[in-house]
Amino acid sequence: MRRIGILSDTHGYWDDRYETYFAECDEIWHAGDIGSLEVSMRLATIKPLRAVYGNIDGGDLRRLYRERLRFKVEDVDVLLTHIGGYPGHYDPRIQSTLYASPPNLFVAGHSHILKIQYDKTLNMLHINPGAAGISGYHKDRTLVRLTIDGAKYTDCEVITLTDKIR
Repeated sequence: MRRIGILSDTHGYWDDRYETYFAECDEIWHAGDIGSLEVSMRLATIKPLRAVYGNIDGGDLRRLYRERLRFKVEDVDVLLTHIGGYPGHYDPRIQSTLYASPPNLFVAGHSHILKIQYDKTLNMLHINPGAAGISGYHKDRTLVRLTIDGAKYTDCEVITLTDKIR
């Protein structure tokens, strides 16, 4: 059983509550637009970090992280990327990969819109954790925690960081 902390779109913003909410997790996944090397390094001091770069990330983060990351946790095949879309509206850059070999869990950021949705066509769970940073048009900052136990997902939890952006 693995407890996962998921976030995206920090855009270089650090919130000490990341430490609080991810302390119980076994690992942290960042779905891109990290925004600074400092944020990724601080996250990695909390728990092991798996991350991808996003469209705003510079060369330092692009050298450290890949555009896509595919890995297995317990019995779950995971695909992590920044720009991915959502069920029925996947980004063309990822669509062929998803349809040719769908993962069990697809995590993407970019839209700043929290969305947790099961794709019945591809038989996979899609998670967009929304945005954890303060840059962008979103009003609430969000994180997601999820437990993976074998091939099952349990305890999926959305955490809304209570301070409003606007």
